Amino acid sequence: MAAALSLAAWAQQPPPAEPPEEDEALAPKEYAFNPIQAQKEMQVGNYYFKKGSFRAAAGRFEEAARWDPNNAEAYLRAGESYEKLKDWKAMRAAYEKYLQLAADGKDAARVRKSLAAKR
Repeated sequence: MAAALSLAAWAQQPPPAEPPEEDEALAPKEYAFNPIQAQKEMQVGNYYFKKGSFRAAAGRFEEAARWDPNNAEAYLRAGESYEKLKDWKAMRAAYEKYLQLAADGKDAARVRKSLAAKR
């Protein structure tokens, strides 16, 4: 019976104070050069783009650019996604960054045309 009383007394004690759990979504994400993660983001972005989910695709391409800031293709694909969404300001920023990284790239002429058309 003594064991039952001590168990009941224990159950009534307040739980020990624990630090609050940190929500990962609230913590700022830290990026370090990671071309493998960038490539994964590009693959998922391409999937969303083909599916017609251009907002999701743009987010993945931007994420790829954060993991690998010199990934010209990430900026190109983000610009294409924003062009589909008719977000001209974001398109311009992405395309201009693409041209900084790949001024002589195979898509550079088309990108310049798109930028000139959306002035």
